[in-house]
Amino acid sequence: MMLLLLLLQVLASCLWLGHGEVVTSLISTCPQFFFQKTPPNAALTPQNPAWICQRYGNKYYFATLYDRSRRIPVYSAYLYQPGPGKRPNTWMVEPQLVGPNYPKTMEKEWTLLNHFKVSLEQLSKSQALLQDYKNLTGLNRGHLNPNGHHEDNSSRKATFTLTNIVPQDAKLNGGAWNNYEQQTMMRMTQGCNNTYVVVGAVPGKSYISNGRVNKPSFIWSSACCELGRNNTKAWGVIAENNRDEVELLTLGELEETLSLLYGRESVSLFHSACPRE
Repeated sequence: MMLLLLLLQVLASCLWLGHGEVVTSLISTCPQFFFQKTPPNAALTPQNPAWICQRYGNKYYFATLYDRSRRIPVYSAYLYQPGPGKRPNTWMVEPQLVGPNYPKTMEKEWTLLNHFKVSLEQLSKSQALLQDYKNLTGLNRGHLNPNGHHEDNSSRKATFTLTNIVPQDAKLNGGAWNNYEQQTMMRMTQGCNNTYVVVGAVPGKSYISNGRVNKPSFIWSSACCELGRNNTKAWGVIAENNRDEVELLTLGELEETLSLLYGRESVSLFHSACPRE
């Protein structure tokens, strides 16, 4: 009888991993967002992490490592597939950060509070809320994974979850960082068949919303693109989150910089087949 119960637990666990939103392993559920199915190493993992396969409707659109304590994403991983379309204006949250019995797809705050009877306190303990980003001075809601890097309305909407948002310097977000996202990425990815992106935020020492949400000290992004058979190129950028300036780096230089900023083991963002030089 005990063996049967154990087998049922294992089966339930496998089913959960296959379809969950907040998961124990990104590779088990949404490996398609990582080059060679290899996510960044553990050097970026915070003390209180959540791994999220970001699901909108019935489809996964990107992967996120979320810092539950600081209420910001550590990184988002996605495929660069820009296309025409309007900027959505609907903000959502992640129900399964509240608990595993809630929907596996992102929902509006209003929907969770009214249809699923989640309390505002429950929701606020699990993640950032819209009210955390109100009345900011010099900062705004900065996407890690930008909606403009996606090809259709659904994939763009999926980026409008607060687990993909950090308090970002308003001038940087609308200036040099926007220029990198829109212009530099387009130029750098010419000739690429597939471009894998990992974009992240280094936690800072200050917070917004009465200490609820961390303001990152740096925003960074990295890319590895497949040019053809066994031919790849890679690069990275980093920006201080109080200056309108973006520094273009090799992937190796970015990893070395992040290793110093995080102060732990050496950071590895991609599979070793991506060139570091």
